[in-house]
Amino acid sequence: MLLAAVVVAVATACAPVSTAPTPSASGSAPSVDPTPGGSASPTGGNPPAALVPDGTAQDNLPFFSAVTASVWATDARVSGRAYIDALVAAGFDKSAMQVTSDTSTVGNPAESIQFSVRWGDECLVGQVGPATGNPVTVVVPVVSEGACLIGQTRPIDW
Repeated sequence: MLLAAVVVAVATACAPVSTAPTPSASGSAPSVDPTPGGSASPTGGNPPAALVPDGTAQDNLPFFSAVTASVWATDARVSGRAYIDALVAAGFDKSAMQVTSDTSTVGNPAESIQFSVRWGDECLVGQVGPATGNPVTVVVPVVSEGACLIGQTRPIDW
C-alpha cells in the first residue's frame, strides 16, 4: 500500500513520540496528558495541551501525536475506533476523518491500522499496529479526490 510506504519513509526521519499518556479507567476515549518536557514536535518543544483550531496541520501534529500515544498505551491499541473516538473527544472534526479496518480480508487482526484527519490541504495521519512498532504520526498532502488515505477505508458511522 502506497500510504504505508509513504508513512514508513517519513517515519524513518521522525523521532518517536515521547509524551506520557494517561489511559482512561473507563471504556471511553483516554485523556491526553502531555508531560512537561516531553518532545513530540520536530522542533523539540512541548506539545500543546489542546487543539489549535486556527493552526496548521503541522501546528496540530504534536497534539495529534499525543492523542495517538494515549490510545496506544491502552488495551484498545489495535482498535481503529478507539483512535477516532479519542481524536473526536480531543476536538478534531469527525467528518474529516478516515480509518482503515481492524482486520484483514480473511478476518485476522490487521498488521497495521491507519487513521487520518484532513486539515485543509494536508492530512494528519497516524499508523499503529504490531507491524508498526511505536505509533507513527505525520503530516502529508491530501491525495486524489481530497482523501488522506489510499485504498479501502471503513465507514465512520458510529
